[in-house]
Amino acid sequence: MKNLILRSLSGIIYVALIVAAILLWPRWPMAMLALLTLFTALGIEEVHNLTRASMGERQPTWLTLLDVLGGVALLATVYLATVGTLPLWAYSLLPGYFVLRLVTQLYQPRLNAVKSIARSFMSIMYVALPLSLLPVVARLGNTRLVLALFIFIWLNDTGAFVVGSLLGRHRLWERISPKKSWEGVVGGLIFVLAGAWLMAGTLSDYFPGPVSALWWMSLGAIVVVGATYGDLFESLLKRTAGIKDSGNIIPGHGGILDRIDSLLLVSPLVLLFLIASHSWM
Repeated sequence: MKNLILRSLSGIIYVALIVAAILLWPRWPMAMLALLTLFTALGIEEVHNLTRASMGERQPTWLTLLDVLGGVALLATVYLATVGTLPLWAYSLLPGYFVLRLVTQLYQPRLNAVKSIARSFMSIMYVALPLSLLPVVARLGNTRLVLALFIFIWLNDTGAFVVGSLLGRHRLWERISPKKSWEGVVGGLIFVLAGAWLMAGTLSDYFPGPVSALWWMSLGAIVVVGATYGDLFESLLKRTAGIKDSGNIIPGHGGILDRIDSLLLVSPLVLLFLIASHSWM
């Protein structure tokens, strides 16, 4: 019971932070930037832990910090450029990190250069790049569209858990995630499509979309695909590393990657969908 209460409280706080940052976004853009920066820093650090467990090689703490700064530089560059407040000098941050990271590797003779560089660039591509696409999604749509994406992800998680627990018989990808079932995927899809239908109808004044219920339901289906593959990919990383959770930053839920793994594939897929739908209109 104590674990359930702790899990519920930490989950409520996590959701409240995200919702608050998105609602404040139009008036105070720095609130969302601060939250995404926190996610980026924690996520990159957890990727380093995962790869250390699988590679069997520890990287100096200052190199991990350098990669965190590189990820934050990518996020801040895209975010501030999207809202139109990026000073010219700030465009040098990401190229500066790239040059500095390659040069510093020359002075680390005890580290496997390929593994070390691969770990650094993978952590940034896997965590910072997808998170930096959220302001672009908001620019093409609006900040409430980003809120809708999070709601879809949470609905998918809820539907997959409820239906999978009750009816799950056919394993989705047993080699990677033995507990996930096709029934759970369908359950998540049903929950998300119901949410999309509500957003296009009853909640259309709050969640304005480009055209119709079909557009919202298509978006919901894409979120389910991205969330499912995102969850599976993180499960693959953890299975390869031989660990259960990516971290313990969120009591009862594990690490930050365990919470945002779906988002990391959802954001690029949704951006592609928005670009395509804008082209069709």
